[in-house]
Amino acid sequence: MAVQIYKAAVLGSGVMGSGIAAHLANIGIPVLLLDMVPKALTNEEKAKGLTLEDKIVRNRIGNEAKQRLLKQKPASLAVKENSSLIEIGNFEDDVQRLHEADWIIEVVVEKLEIKKKIFEQVDRYRRQGTIVSSNTSGISIKKMAEDRSEDFKQHFLGTHFFNPPRYLKLLELIPTKDTKPEIVTTMHKFVEEVLGKGAVLAKDTPNFIANRIGTYGLLAAVQEMIKGGYTIGEVDDMTGPLIGRPKSATFRTLDVVGLDTFIHVANNVFDQVDGKEKEMFKVPEFMKKMAEKSWLGSKSGQGFYLKKKTKDGSEIFELNISSLQYERKKKMKTPSMEAAKRMKSTSEKLRTLLYSGDRAGTFLWEMTKAVLLFSAEKAYEISDSIYAIDQAMKWGFGWELGPFEIWDAVGVEKAVRKMKEAGEEVPEWIEEMLAAGFFSFYSEAEGERSYYHHGKYVPIAENKKVIRLSTLKKQTPVLKKNSGASLVDLEDGVLCLEFHSKSNAIGIDILQMINAAIDEIEQGYAGLVIGNQGKNFCVGANLALMLMEAQDDNYFEIDFMIKMFQRTMSRIRYAKKPVVAAPFGMTLGGGTEVCLPAVGMQASFETYIGLVEVGVGLIPGGGGNKELYMRMSEGLPHGINLDLQRIANKTFEQIAMAKVSSSAQEARKNGFLRESDGITINNDSLLYDAKQKVLQLYNQNFQPRQSKKIQVVGESGYAAMLMGAQSMKYGGYISDHDMKIAKKLAYVIAGGKVAYGTFVEEQYLLDLEREAFLSLIGEPKTQERMQYMLVNGKPLRN
Repeated sequence: MAVQIYKAAVLGSGVMGSGIAAHLANIGIPVLLLDMVPKALTNEEKAKGLTLEDKIVRNRIGNEAKQRLLKQKPASLAVKENSSLIEIGNFEDDVQRLHEADWIIEVVVEKLEIKKKIFEQVDRYRRQGTIVSSNTSGISIKKMAEDRSEDFKQHFLGTHFFNPPRYLKLLELIPTKDTKPEIVTTMHKFVEEVLGKGAVLAKDTPNFIANRIGTYGLLAAVQEMIKGGYTIGEVDDMTGPLIGRPKSATFRTLDVVGLDTFIHVANNVFDQVDGKEKEMFKVPEFMKKMAEKSWLGSKSGQGFYLKKKTKDGSEIFELNISSLQYERKKKMKTPSMEAAKRMKSTSEKLRTLLYSGDRAGTFLWEMTKAVLLFSAEKAYEISDSIYAIDQAMKWGFGWELGPFEIWDAVGVEKAVRKMKEAGEEVPEWIEEMLAAGFFSFYSEAEGERSYYHHGKYVPIAENKKVIRLSTLKKQTPVLKKNSGASLVDLEDGVLCLEFHSKSNAIGIDILQMINAAIDEIEQGYAGLVIGNQGKNFCVGANLALMLMEAQDDNYFEIDFMIKMFQRTMSRIRYAKKPVVAAPFGMTLGGGTEVCLPAVGMQASFETYIGLVEVGVGLIPGGGGNKELYMRMSEGLPHGINLDLQRIANKTFEQIAMAKVSSSAQEARKNGFLRESDGITINNDSLLYDAKQKVLQLYNQNFQPRQSKKIQVVGESGYAAMLMGAQSMKYGGYISDHDMKIAKKLAYVIAGGKVAYGTFVEEQYLLDLEREAFLSLIGEPKTQERMQYMLVNGKPLRN
């Protein structure tokens, strides 16, 4: 039985409910968003003469939620137009419309009796076979479904999204014993392939998997902080990227989540467990006092941290948990931390830190030990597999390694030995595992990864659409490789060019590999995917190298690099076999220039793409100006055309303002993606989808592009493009150097000193672009901007 969800209903329009509705709308599913009918009029409604019977009043709560979606940052909606798929209603007037929905998601207040009343109505109005789920973060799924019809129970389960629903990958599926197995199977597939989530099956236990372990881990850190006399800032220095956790570490994470939310989640477990675990989930007194003072974090303006204005500017202060006064943040620095920073892998860092015995090592060992033992103790109570637990922590809390992967990283035998020496009780099943000769939770053979499960290793069953380059490279030798990129065989005649330079920045090595890859596919392959599985697709060209050459007045070398970049991009454009780019995450500057000439793009839903060179005082130099203008001009008839200026203006605006799309859908609006380019909702399937796009083009008797002349707006168009920039200059919004850059950019896009409507060669535009780039990189103010970006990671306006 396949789940066919054409329309959904979301019950509850709070932060989570509206966020889920937005995510569904983003992927094209119409949503009916219902909430309560207000019990009183606002002053504004009274002034308008409205009554409680007016529809606009009765739907006010939902309408306000929808309006908030349009203003949210980070945005829940990929593009604002997606809000048109969200229809607003209320529980009294529109509940009968639940029969229209194929999936009904409850997201009301976390109180069992209220949820049960909602489900009583749902059961009355839903169609037979309609899937119903609760987004609860920890209330019993089984108890919610008590007294409901048999069909309701068979189609009911928990679907716990993590907040914000658009961005966090984890979605916990919590079936009951009454849920039909085929509903669980098909919802799992739907969640992965349509919603783009990482689905894990959880058992119906307090807080399920991720919140149970994640909250325990946060409280373990707090206990060790109190015991060892560490400060909030010191704990965050130790518990962030250094150990494979997000930059927000422990207390910045709590400030973002909200202390009230954290306390609610902790109390949910506290109320349902006993013994040692109950004591662990007891909220510390200092947190209760913070909550009483409404020091809840970002939402209230202060929490564990407070930003203050000082004589030196804004400064971040940390809370002293004893005095509840804010103090200047203290920096943590120990020999083990300094040593770990020099390590490449998180596994090496963890081994260095946890076994060091210094002040950082002691804290991290005690905190980690508590999490490892708790995860092992609860493993089969909260899930059927340790793999699901690891994935839940990585997808839900942003851990680089899940708890059982951490066991393996630090050595299971060694860790167990140290735990026992400290008098800890290790779960019996781990003792049995070691006694049977299994010394790690994961095993890998011939590129296939397995996990330990009840006395044997079980292969990890992944969706066939998931391609992992790291696995492929273990199974099949890499075809070609240098310091910046590798050429990997994706099978079926498709190759993948994988970037792996620092930040995937483009240098000569990557350009050489692009040329080698195109040589290879033209000799007997179906085509090429340009993609990788790093943190981001590509953050641009090697800025540090270019600045160094410019400061050494080595303009011949820069000219050579730009010519090579342009020639290489032209090879992508005119390759005899299809080349498809697979961007994701940050795809900036040179990264965008690699994608634009490809015959097709398959972009991840979360692709942030833009030509941002103006931010460092330059304009695109690898053909980006020409390529974006050509993309925006596609479909225009030859000859003088009144729309030509609009295309030039839009191209100029995108590049001059260094606009970066907030999603692949916005990238399509901005002209970076064509209508024919694909968008992949689940990033794990991106390379698979890009490969299929290559094969589709190849099998459709792919014909290479032929070079053609480009119609430009010339001198009159140049003047029109500069009108806006000049107004901003006169108004003091941009500097003299900004204006200089704008003039260079407009000149390139306009095609120089030619008449409006003139057709010019591509190489002519590339030469204009290269000349402008070279003149700007020699400017002292541009070099200042480049230096500032490299040091501070943000643009300088000078």
